[in-house]
Order: sequence, then C-alpha cells, then structure tokens
Amino acid sequence: MFGNAVFSSLTRRIVFFNLAALVVLVGGILYLNQFREGLIDARVESLLTQGEIIAGAISASASVDTNSITIDPQKLLELQAGQSITPAPNDENLDFPIDPERVAPVLRRLISPTRTRARLFDSDANLLLDSRHLYSQRQVLRFDLPPIGPADIGLGDRFMSWVNRMLQPGNLPLYKESPGGDGQIYPEVMNALTGVRGAVVRVTEKGELIVSVAVPVQRSRAVLGVLLLSTQAGDIDKIVHAERLAIMRMAGVATLVNIVLSLMLSSTIANPLRRLAAAAVRVRRGARQREEIPDFSIRQDEIGNLSVALREMTTALYDRIDAIESFAADVSHELKNPLTSLRSAVETLPLAKTEESKQRLADIIQHDVRRLDRLISDISDASRLDAELARADAVPVDLEVLLGNLVNISRQIRGHKKPVELDYVIDQKPGSRAGFTVNGHDLRLGQIVTNLIENARSFVPDKNGRIVVHLSRSKDRCIVQVEDNGPGIQAEDIDRIFERFYTDRPEGESFGQNSGLGLSISRQIAEAHGGTLRAENMHDEKTGKICGARFILTLPAEHKMA
Repeated sequence: MFGNAVFSSLTRRIVFFNLAALVVLVGGILYLNQFREGLIDARVESLLTQGEIIAGAISASASVDTNSITIDPQKLLELQAGQSITPAPNDENLDFPIDPERVAPVLRRLISPTRTRARLFDSDANLLLDSRHLYSQRQVLRFDLPPIGPADIGLGDRFMSWVNRMLQPGNLPLYKESPGGDGQIYPEVMNALTGVRGAVVRVTEKGELIVSVAVPVQRSRAVLGVLLLSTQAGDIDKIVHAERLAIMRMAGVATLVNIVLSLMLSSTIANPLRRLAAAAVRVRRGARQREEIPDFSIRQDEIGNLSVALREMTTALYDRIDAIESFAADVSHELKNPLTSLRSAVETLPLAKTEESKQRLADIIQHDVRRLDRLISDISDASRLDAELARADAVPVDLEVLLGNLVNISRQIRGHKKPVELDYVIDQKPGSRAGFTVNGHDLRLGQIVTNLIENARSFVPDKNGRIVVHLSRSKDRCIVQVEDNGPGIQAEDIDRIFERFYTDRPEGESFGQNSGLGLSISRQIAEAHGGTLRAENMHDEKTGKICGARFILTLPAEHKMA
C-alpha cells in the first residue's frame, strides 16, 4: 500500500505536520498546570479539614487537672495560726499549656492512617512534637543506613527529575527544615499564632512539591499552639507523574495510529500523483506508442479530476500530433503536384520551338504558381487557426446582424459574375424573445458562412441559380442553413467533402482554382466554437429527386442571465 510514498516529500510533510500537532497537544497536556493546581487546592482543603479535626482533639487534651489547687509553699509559712489563704483572681493561672505526653498518643492515632507529617508548636513557635518521632512503648526503631558511597541515580530518574524541575512553576519558595525545631521560619506558623490558618506550597531541591497548612490550636479563643501539617515530598508529584505516564502511553498509541493513518493518507495522495507524474514524463519524452495515463476517475476528488484532465489533455495532444502528421503528409502531397507540373514546364520550356508552345508553357507555369500561392495561403490559414482561436477571447456575436452583412457583401462582390438569387430568411417564432447571439469570433464565423455561400455559388446552374441563407433557433442552439439548387452531393462524398485537400468541382471550372481546404477549415472553426457542420441533399417532395444541397451549421446559443 505504501510503496515509494514512505520516502516521498509529500509523505514526509503529511507525517511531520500531523506529528507536530500531536506533539503540541501532548506537550500541553503534559504541562498539566490546571490539573496540578486543582490537585494542590484539593490537598490544601483536605489538610485544613484534617488540621481542624486534629487541632480540636489536641485542644481538648491540652488542659490541667481542675480537681487540684496549687498553693505557693512560701505563703503557707507566712500564715499565723487560724489564718487561711484565699486564692486571688490575679494569682490564678488561667493558661492551659499543651502537655506533649498527653497529646502524643492522640496525635499518633490521628496521623498514623495518613502519610501526612504533623508538627506541633507551642505559643512561642517552639517545636513540641513531630510525627516522625512519635513511637509507642516497647517499639523497635528501624531505619535504613545511608549508603557508603554516593547514590547511583538511574538515567530514567534523572530524566524525570529534570522534567519535574522544568515543569514546576518558578515562583515557589524553597522548602527547608527548621533548625532546632524553630517554627518562626515558617510564615504560616507565625500567622496561625494570631488565630489565622494558612497554607503555603513549597518545592524541594529535587523539584518535589510540599504543601503545608498551619492551624491554630486554641481553646476559648486562646491560642495554645500551632499544628503544622505537611505532605510528604513527592506525593503530589507522584500523582502527576502517574498521569503523565498514562498520557505518554496514550500518546505512544496515538503516535503509532497517526503515523499509520498519515501513511495511508499519503498512499492515497502521493502514489497517484507519482504515477500521474511518471506517465506525464513518459509522454514528454515521447513513447513509440500512445502512453496511457492512469485512470482515477472513480475517485470523486481533486486527484480524480486531475486524472481526467490529464487523460483528456493527453488524448487531445496525441490527436493533435496525429493531425499535424496527417496535415504535413497531405500538404507535402498537394504541394508536389503543382511543383511537379511546374518543374516539367520549366524543363520543357527551353525545348519549345514555337512561340505558341512557349506561351502555353508560360501559362502553365503561371497557373501552377498561382495554385501554389493559393495552397500556401490556405495552408497557412489552417495551421494558425487553432492558435488564433486559443489566444483570442470569445465575445458575444449576433448571428442575425452578421449574416445580414455577409449576404449583402456577397451580393455586391459576386454580382457581375454568375447571376445568383441570394435570399436571407430569419425564422423567428411569434412572441419569442430568444435571440441569435453566440459566443465566438465574428471573423471566423463569417469565414464559415462565406465559404458555404461561395461553395454553393460554384455549383448552382448558370441560369436561375438560387441560394437561401436560413437562420433559426432550436432550444439552446442557433442553426444556420445554406441551401442551393445545384446538382447536390454524391452520397459517398457527403463526409469526404470535409476532408483536407478533397476537391469535387463542377464541370467547366478550371482545375486548381480551389485548394480543397475551405470546408475542412469551416468544420474546424465550427468545432472550435462547440458546434457542428454537416451536409445533406435536398429532395423534391413530388419526384424524390435531388434538387440541391444543404449545409447545416449548429452553434450553442448564449445563455442570458435573468
């Protein structure tokens, strides 16, 4: 299916642009900004809710024993017999400090099901508890020793770390562990000491995200401390990384499908174009026989239209080549006849002894020269006809006016020769608004009618000769008929009279007065205008005998827009 199209320029462009669009789409998805921001926001809300619950539990545990009263021993020594101490309001200690021993079990139970790190700070932002160092009694502490040498990081981990750093926002603060458990380095902790909870997103040196929320631990609006909850480094990145891997797998499948579809699309475009181009090259180089252009006309698209156009163009080209070869052969044959006669007369002229013989030979030479001149003129006219019609733009031509002028001119020019009655009849249906306008070249259309009139003039009888030019319209065609009352046309010659250099002149007309190209050129002009030219005999209705010839010129009428 793919063939040479795999490496063609068009195939490479199709694959490149399809993959480029896919890469841009996948790159945008991999960036995952909105997904990551939504994930961070959801994690912040989750940590805040969790922090409120844990802070409430801690505030309930952070209290003193209300069944006991603490009295200063110094004041007891100063009492006299019978005196007692009444605690003054200013002497009462109304603060309820957080007791780490009582809070630690509560914090351990609430944090252990999650992967969240919890740190508890007192009212002075000093670290009281850290969930990383909460252990129950008789629990064996185990932890991995650091490697002796530097850790060997794999290429995949390095690449993913680099991608992670590249895709992280650049305005995030760097996460640092507080030295000595000092919580003052965390702005959210300091804000929480004022009773306002807050959240901060930070990034580690490896490019991993850490979300921290600080919730005040308070009782009766008294802030006892601050609970700081933090995600483990890389928790959010692992979720994003898993999403990226899923997207990469989908991208791999999409890339494979894209390449296959691109190659299939290219095979339906590049291969037909390559075959058409190769056939056109073979036609240009010139094959010994007609080169067949591949036929894709079954395809209802531009390539199918191109195939049809190339086939029609190639057929027209071969027909034109055949016509040129045939025309050259006919010209060569027709020129040889007068040249041979002229050569014979010239060679015989020195041998003529009488003036009468010399004059007869001189007349032959002049006749052959005029015949050659007429042949060359007609051949030149026929050879440049196609080029002239192709270069000139078609214009609307009113046949009614054109034929009227031609008939008048023909009456005036040929009036002193054979007397002929020339009539012009227009068949216009009553009430019809359809005109006789065609698109074409007025000079060439006039040449057809002139040739038909002069051809009919040469065949009509010397007395009572009659020619009728009849103009009519049938639907979308204009019809011009030139009728005469001559002897008609032999049945076997009705089609041959339109061949080049074919002559069938009436008796009494000198040989060589016609080149035999008039009717051939007329049909060529008619076909170039999208029309037809044919001949037929007219018969007497009573006797059935031939009573003349009729030439019928049919041309497409101009369509007027309403």
